[in-house]
Amino acid sequence: MSKQESIQSERPTDTDGINIGGRPELFVDHYLIDQMYGTQLKLHAPVKKEIAIAFDQPWEGPGSSAYNSVFFDGEKYRLYYRACAQKTAKEKGDLSTAQYTCLALSDDGIHWEKPELGLVEFEGSTKNNILLSGIMSHNFSPFLDTNPACAPEARYKAVAGHISTGLVAYQSADGIHWSKMQEEPIIRDGALDSQNLCFYDPNIDGYQCYSRYFARPIDWESEPQDGEFREVSVPDTLDDLGVGIRAIQNTCSKDFLHWQPLRANCYQHHIPLEHFYTNATFLCPGAEQLYISMPMRFMYDRHKVASCPFPGVSDGVFMTSRDGVRFDRTFLEGWLRPELDERCWTQRNYITAWGMLETSAEEFSIFVNEHYEWDDACLRRYAIRRHGFASVHAPYAGGSFVTKLFRFTGNQLTLNYATSAAGGIRVGIIGDGTGWPASDFAVEDCDLIYGNELNRVVSWRGNSNLSRFEGKMIRLKFEMKDADLFALQFAQA
Repeated sequence: MSKQESIQSERPTDTDGINIGGRPELFVDHYLIDQMYGTQLKLHAPVKKEIAIAFDQPWEGPGSSAYNSVFFDGEKYRLYYRACAQKTAKEKGDLSTAQYTCLALSDDGIHWEKPELGLVEFEGSTKNNILLSGIMSHNFSPFLDTNPACAPEARYKAVAGHISTGLVAYQSADGIHWSKMQEEPIIRDGALDSQNLCFYDPNIDGYQCYSRYFARPIDWESEPQDGEFREVSVPDTLDDLGVGIRAIQNTCSKDFLHWQPLRANCYQHHIPLEHFYTNATFLCPGAEQLYISMPMRFMYDRHKVASCPFPGVSDGVFMTSRDGVRFDRTFLEGWLRPELDERCWTQRNYITAWGMLETSAEEFSIFVNEHYEWDDACLRRYAIRRHGFASVHAPYAGGSFVTKLFRFTGNQLTLNYATSAAGGIRVGIIGDGTGWPASDFAVEDCDLIYGNELNRVVSWRGNSNLSRFEGKMIRLKFEMKDADLFALQFAQA
């Protein structure tokens, strides 16, 4: 067993039914589902909102809308982004020195301002929001370190770099003034020219790093124990770069400076291989046992808009993991699709920023680039129902599904759901793993659930107290009509 696998294996396992405790569990995969009859998993696209950042300053060229990071630090919402003053650059491309790391701040995660920081001179003035300049600003990716043992001077951390420099670690006490943690890079292997990112992961009491590499045409031998997933294998035909397929790799660390051997993301055997330009991997807010990844999928050989000199079209996809290495791709369709606007049908659009904000009790927000390399390049906010990425969906004709075996904790069941005016949901408890409905808690006993709620308490003939099932093994049976079930939670009243 490798060192990285030993870190991953510290996560608790469910040897005796699924023990979800009191955490919300989302229907984004088949983890909770045993059997489905007339129902299916359905992906829900985010809702397009306002432009969050317009790249309209002299130091913000048309290539400024890629590789962003966003998070809440307890006082302010912070958005770090790359600015490319390409019109004044003598050098072009990734190694241009006319690249800058900029900061935007917000009180609500929706309305943003660019503070005058007075740190970096641009065209004779420091009246700008630039933090850093130079080639490391190409993909400088900060995060708030929530490790309880984090030193105050390293409360904010970041990584940046590319193949010539390796991935370099940075730290900051205030998120504004940055310094290298050491001169030597922490990671050397990989392409590293896209957005490489890190975050503290309480599931392993350590740090995760997701970065880019180019997968080679090799038949991978190593597979996880269950055999359902395999590492990336590549067809014989390489892409236009002649170096392979853009792919995601992962490694872990206990101290942020010493990292385990890299390994590739794993996917189910039947999943087609696609170019993932970025990865945008993070822990789901409020359900941190779940890893969410929102890569930009790049179709390098398509050229839709003749007036754009560069080929390639892209969209955003959605995938999840329960261990940070094996990623489930139940949904192959585009999650963020280009719209009628032809400037969204040109290269390198729909790069999702790292991070997800809780902009209200009901809403998550993500930030996505649009009009890359055009004069109106911007970063736009998209809204998502809380824990509403996907659902078990039942049509008007109705359907049902049965969960796997759970160990029940708490004394009530709550649902995050939505129905039509004519739809509804009923839930039955199958007790003690016997296969028979528990007395007084069958589907027929359940009070009809309809509406649109994030935390609906389920009741059976007016009784929502499930304390008799505390610590016992049960299954749930759902009967649904014209309805979506996003998540469930065993709670304590």
